[in-house]
Amino acid sequence: MTHMPRSTWLLLGSLYTTQFLGLGFLVVALVAIMRDQGATLDQVGMVYMLGMVWPFKVLWAPMIDKIRFGRYGHYRVWLLLMQGGLALVLLAMGFLDVIGDFPIIYLLGALIAFLSASQDIAVDGLACRLLSPDQRGMGNGIQIAGGLLGNMLGGGVVLLTYPWLGWQGSLLLLAAGTSVSFLQVLWYDEPARAIVRAEGATLFRCVAGFWTRAGGRYWLMLLMLNPIGCGLAYAVTIPVLVDRGWGMDRIGLMVNVFGSIAGIVAAFVTGSLLHRFSRRAVLVGAAFFQVPGIAVILVPAVWGFGDGVATLAVILYFLCYNPAATVLATLMMDHASPRRPATDYTFQYSLNMGFAMGAMSLAAALAQRIGYGGVVILGAAVAVLVALLSMGYRSPSSDREGEGAAGSLGVAAAPMALAREKGA
Repeated sequence: MTHMPRSTWLLLGSLYTTQFLGLGFLVVALVAIMRDQGATLDQVGMVYMLGMVWPFKVLWAPMIDKIRFGRYGHYRVWLLLMQGGLALVLLAMGFLDVIGDFPIIYLLGALIAFLSASQDIAVDGLACRLLSPDQRGMGNGIQIAGGLLGNMLGGGVVLLTYPWLGWQGSLLLLAAGTSVSFLQVLWYDEPARAIVRAEGATLFRCVAGFWTRAGGRYWLMLLMLNPIGCGLAYAVTIPVLVDRGWGMDRIGLMVNVFGSIAGIVAAFVTGSLLHRFSRRAVLVGAAFFQVPGIAVILVPAVWGFGDGVATLAVILYFLCYNPAATVLATLMMDHASPRRPATDYTFQYSLNMGFAMGAMSLAAALAQRIGYGGVVILGAAVAVLVALLSMGYRSPSSDREGEGAAGSLGVAAAPMALAREKGA
């Protein structure tokens, strides 16, 4: 594996974690705190809507790819702006009343969602240029694990410690945690090899590039279909547990803490496997592995059994789902052009996330007609289809022409790709 300083690995892990601290707080802890203090279900639903900012981040990704800041760096400056903004907004939120100042809280929450989404664009662009192909497996294992850890800390852990810390103490802790990454980025020297002149990337050019590229349509189909099965299963999991009489604190502990820990382990193991085996082999294995992870939700949804078995089913879901997420994130980097890495990666991520959220939204309506069990069976069937389709996938590393080759060869191929384009 190509050498990269430990400090850079720690920086990537820190950034992928802290960008989810605020978002995890919003959609988990804030919802529970508001409901406990008498907020209406409409207000709670509005908070959940803040997560919809992320699928639309592809709209401003080209700007982050294009605008540089001279000797101060490219993605480094964007990260400083986003990290600093997140810390300040979290700090300001701590001085407000969660119910009495809800309109202001909501606006600040929308700003947190925007800043965290923008940071994700920048850190993905930086990672695409820093990580060589043999480092991307572990790099994306860190990405998935960092996201789970951030959600766990910002949502589950803050909720567990809230009785002792209170509102202001919790927000102060989140702001301090976010500032850790800010200090790391402040002292980080973005290497020149990571600052490649970006072309005037447009969303249309990005989509057209994937659509016309050899194997591009097949890859986009996998990106769209892959999250549907897991999205359907996840959407009914919490309602199933509520119907079984579980309290929100218990659900938070099992889903946001134990489930996240299982997902973190799975992400790191998958990252290691991607270094040892081919992308296609791990993709196919992960696709088949997530089928039982979805099907196991049938245990609490249909057959019941004890709470211990239901807990094990939830943990197995996270254990079986996250390998596929890690492989897909790695392949997204392989397919991203070094000339516009943030835009290409964000387009793929947004497409994948959009279908996941669509599946989760559809699950509630389907459950009224075919029941929880029917939704889970449908999700498992889609997962089987995805696993079979994965067997026909071909890695872009076999394509030595155009953007696919540049994306698969990493930063080292960027100058060659640019030279070819200029000479064309």
